Amino acid sequence: MHLMYTDAPDGKRIYTLKKVTDAGRVAKSAHPARFSPDDKFSRHRVTIKKRFGILLTQLPAQPL
Repeated sequence: MHLMYTDAPDGKRIYTLKKVTDAGRVAKSAHPARFSPDDKFSRHRVTIKKRFGILLTQLPAQPL
């Protein structure tokens, strides 16, 4: 069993172990995606982020 969640009308998450809730709504996984060091497309993602200026090193510094 995996931890799943659905969104409540007030914007909060409701956690459950069921894939389909009693109200008939499909639940989403509450776990992050797996990370692979052999990621084939990481170079392309970094290139796109550089091109559009959204890398963390390209963003303005935030005050501490």
